[in-house]
Parts: sequence; structure tokens; C-alpha cells
Amino acid sequence: MNGKEIEQIFLQSDPQKWPLLIASLRSDKRTCVQKILLKYEKIMQKDLEEEKRLENMLTFEKMAYEKGYQWVCGIDEAGRGPLAGPVVAAAVILPKNHKIKYVNDSKKLSSQKREELFTQIQEQALAVGVGIVTASRIDEINILQATYEAMKKAIATLKQKPDILLNDAVKIPDVSIEQVPIIKGDAKSLSIASASIIAKVTRDRLMCVYDEMYPKYGFAKHKGYGSAAHYAALQQYGPTPIHRLSFDLKLEQ
Repeated sequence: MNGKEIEQIFLQSDPQKWPLLIASLRSDKRTCVQKILLKYEKIMQKDLEEEKRLENMLTFEKMAYEKGYQWVCGIDEAGRGPLAGPVVAAAVILPKNHKIKYVNDSKKLSSQKREELFTQIQEQALAVGVGIVTASRIDEINILQATYEAMKKAIATLKQKPDILLNDAVKIPDVSIEQVPIIKGDAKSLSIASASIIAKVTRDRLMCVYDEMYPKYGFAKHKGYGSAAHYAALQQYGPTPIHRLSFDLKLEQ
């Protein structure tokens, strides 16, 4: 067999059979063959590392299962800091001990990877809920209270009521469900990380819609955050109906 034929065997084989294939070809000293073996050994090592990472990110979920909880829900938000647009929260219940490769804190992922994982989470989760609170409501009650409100809305839209919440850092007031606040939870819990992706992608898509409504502000690029271009547009055109007037928009007096 030549190198191309060997490559095709790997591509068409179950990855679980790769170790046997590699062992059977180890004695073939041709440079092209050794490069192929090295390539697939690296893929296997990367997959092993990802499996370990995901296993670590199920630590809090497993602790909840061991205590008898069945419906473990991750909660996170996107959009507390921007000058414009809503704050969006998401709630995600994954199947017990379920792993979705490459799910991580949404801030550590590219926009393309977030979009891919958004679809996978929607398809594989037992329940997904989203809560959205507008800029005008943020101005009315402040961003922290608006974040809590968005989280409550996300929980309320779940088709399955959770019996424990794993929250990214906060404890939501006036919620009767057991809560576990986890500092930097979007990097430590698979459920919270999944919620962070749902919230971030949902909000980013909304900001792209607002970009079409208000094309002079560049919302599709900066998503409402305080970039230099955003502040310049505010100075030139003034705030839109989706701007948070209670935030420092650096408008000239």
C-alpha cells in the first residue's frame, strides 16, 4: 500500500481501531507511513486530553447527582457590560454525564466554534431556556437586577423544571430551587459553559439584527461593547433606542 491508501484506511476506520492500525504499521519505516502514524497519534493524544478536560468539567454535575439531584441546570449570561442591547441569560440541562466535545467558556471560543456548538447543545440538551431583558429595563432596574431577571426568565422557559442550579458566580434572589454559585463556573462546569454559549450566540445574533436597524453604529462588529468606533458613532449620531442610558456613554454635555 502507498501512503494515500494508508491514509484512506485511517479516514474510513473507527478511531477506536487506530491504535491497532498504528501497531500493525509500526515496522513500516517508509517516511510517508511514519508521518501518517505520527499524525494520527497526535489526533489521538488531543482527543484524550479533551476527554480528560470534559471529565473535569463534569465535577460539579457529578457531585449533584451523588446527592440525589436529577435535573442539573447550568445558568449563565451574556451582555452585562455593553453600552447597548439586551442582557441575555441561558439555562441548560444536559443528559446525565453527557459530554459535548469542545464546549468551554464562550469567551475562549471563536464565533464560528460557538455557532457550531450552539447547534449541538440545542440538539443534545434535555432542555434549553433563554431569558432576554431589554436596555430600557436595564435602565429602569440596573444591570444586576436585570441579569437576575433574565436568569429567572431563562429558568421559566425550560420545558423541564430543574432541581438544582449551577450558576456562574451569582446567587439568584427569590428562586426556590437549590443553587450552587461557582466562581468562573463557565470554565469549570459543562452545564454552565453550555449556557454561556447559548446566551452569547443568542445575544450576538440579536446585535446583528440591530446592526441592520441601526447600520451607522457597527453593532455586528462590537456587539454593543464600548469600542472606539462605537463611542465615535455615539458622539456623531447620539444614542439609539437600544442604548443603555444609565451607562456612561461618554456623550458631550
